[in-house]
Amino acid sequence: MTARLLLLAPLVLATAPVSADEGMWLPSQTEAIGPGMRAAGLELDPATLGDLNRAPLNAIVSLGGCSAAFLSDQGLIATNHHCIYGSIQYNSSAERNYLRDGFLARGRGEELPAAPGSRVYVIEDLRDVTRDVLKGATTLSGAARSGRIESNRKALIATCEKQPNRRCDVRAYFGGKHYFLQQQLEIQDVRLVYAPAGGVGNFGGEIDNWQWPRHTGDFGFYRAYVAPDGSSAPYSKDNVPFRPKAWLPVAKQGLKEGDFIMVAGFPGTTERHRTAAETRFYFETLYPLQQRLLADYSDGIKAATAASPELAIRYASILKGTDNYKKKILGQLAGAETIRLIERKEADEAAFRAWVDADATRRQRWAGAIAALDRAASEANATAVDGLRRALLNRSQLFTSATRAYRWSLERAKPDARRAPGYQDRDRRATVDALTQVERRFDPAVDRALFEQALAEYRQLPAAARNPGFDAALEQIGLDALYRDTRLGTTADRLALLDQSAEALKGSSDPFVRLAVAAYPDAAAREAAADARAGDLQAARSAYMEARMAYAAAQGRTLYPDANGSLRFSYGQVTAKKRDGMAWSAFTTAEGIVEKQTGRDPFNAPQRTIDLIKARDYGRYNAPELGTLPVNYLGTVDITNGNSGSSTLNARGEFVGLVFDGTIEGIISDWWFDPAITRSIHVDSRYMLWTMAKVDGAQRLLDEMDVR
Repeated sequence: MTARLLLLAPLVLATAPVSADEGMWLPSQTEAIGPGMRAAGLELDPATLGDLNRAPLNAIVSLGGCSAAFLSDQGLIATNHHCIYGSIQYNSSAERNYLRDGFLARGRGEELPAAPGSRVYVIEDLRDVTRDVLKGATTLSGAARSGRIESNRKALIATCEKQPNRRCDVRAYFGGKHYFLQQQLEIQDVRLVYAPAGGVGNFGGEIDNWQWPRHTGDFGFYRAYVAPDGSSAPYSKDNVPFRPKAWLPVAKQGLKEGDFIMVAGFPGTTERHRTAAETRFYFETLYPLQQRLLADYSDGIKAATAASPELAIRYASILKGTDNYKKKILGQLAGAETIRLIERKEADEAAFRAWVDADATRRQRWAGAIAALDRAASEANATAVDGLRRALLNRSQLFTSATRAYRWSLERAKPDARRAPGYQDRDRRATVDALTQVERRFDPAVDRALFEQALAEYRQLPAAARNPGFDAALEQIGLDALYRDTRLGTTADRLALLDQSAEALKGSSDPFVRLAVAAYPDAAAREAAADARAGDLQAARSAYMEARMAYAAAQGRTLYPDANGSLRFSYGQVTAKKRDGMAWSAFTTAEGIVEKQTGRDPFNAPQRTIDLIKARDYGRYNAPELGTLPVNYLGTVDITNGNSGSSTLNARGEFVGLVFDGTIEGIISDWWFDPAITRSIHVDSRYMLWTMAKVDGAQRLLDEMDVR
């Protein structure tokens, strides 16, 4: 069965989309929504967009948290600056500050290894495995059900990964009503090729984050390398550039307002199919606490690193991620108020449940599952807040390292197929990379300050919610000895833990290892309880979503699944935005950079950028409709976290930029898509190419992309 046909039978319910630009569509759904895409301006055959063996889909890749795409036949990959920020940080120091100054490899030999753990995943297959995942599980409940599903899932992955160099995963769609196996080629040798200066790639910083107007050149380049025989291999000077099956052509003509655009990428998580009760819990209880904890964490990092440029660089990547997420949650809280999210969800839920209740057959089939979901979700909510505070202890990188190593020792004693996810042989390389990254993202004094901050929050928990083994061990050891006597500050000592037995670690004199060993029993008990809840939640939510799918079909709507990190399509148009007292243009321009420029972070563009703009030296990158150089543009494509770095394509499937952000008032689209307020923010390919050609002299890369 071809990849584009895999999902049609179970998932396509109707031909009418929910609203004009709403939807993170599965590849197989592109034929069903084809008429809408054609009407919006698509010039390609919609069927080609669902074929994993044809462009543009086989040029789209995942970075394991961000999206990207090949732009040449030599494995050159375009993505967002903030998606390669960790690799820029990892290769930076106070003397060689690529975060500030940017980086450009003048030749292949100067391209730098990306941060440990960096990967490029090229999707090859996506197939329905629902029957195999649920085999033997449908009559079970609780932990037995979740255990059987996980066992089946691991067996499918193991079979898939018998193929060399493949990374496979099985993900749930529609709450576990359907499961699909995603097979990807895993490329291990990833190198940093080019990143503009921080005053381009991060222009506006946290002040402009989630805001419009925006003037950020949020782009950068990696390159994928493989062994000379074409196989995936770790970094080696003998490796050669990967030859992708396809790459995106760079459009020779830029966009204008009203043009059709689409993005293909790997959106992370949306919550549009949550119940009204779950929505209320998140926005009235969980999110307010989470936002405050992230704000405190950000403040703690800034305070602990303020006196040292070197420490600021070490923690720059962690801080950037923290600040981005805290602002996103703040925007979601504000957005929920603006659109009256909870009231909308409750009205929608009431209409859906009334539809179920109106028919005896529907009541018999789904009423029990709906009630079961209400109970299971309520139980999960009851543990979430306490779990959030317990998880803060992992902000100590040394405690996290010791905890991970001890769990490895316990899992390694089991047959590989029976180990917990994340602790199988397939996961060892990722664990080694994570423990190695610590060496350039850690300082003991900063780690202690952040751990003490986390402990203050943790100690607000009632006794029953705390970890008694952790508490007793910490009191016995003491914070001073914890940091004074540990040896886990060195990479070699952290990695050495992975090869020690559980008995050896139980007898360790290292205080962080002792703390991790003491904390494990309580953590394991809570994990077992969570597994039991997960089994009941899967049973209830999958039936609930079956009812939701039937409800949508009865209304003549196509229902797309919530984002889950798998490949999706979104489409829309380049569109301005107006409301009472406010008008947003569809494009921002180079002159806006000069207007914002202060010469101080975060508004500190390179002097050459400023000089060229003042001279209006735009060359062929000038947009005739604007009479100047476009920088960013607004679109109506449906995105979320994980879409960062997704290539923006025009109606002919050509590269016209990268999506990198949304607007603060539209962030609520993770929960409810409102076309009146939802906008995506893209960096215009013309600004990218102009910066490369005029500012940084990256002609080698332009030639490689056939930009002439």
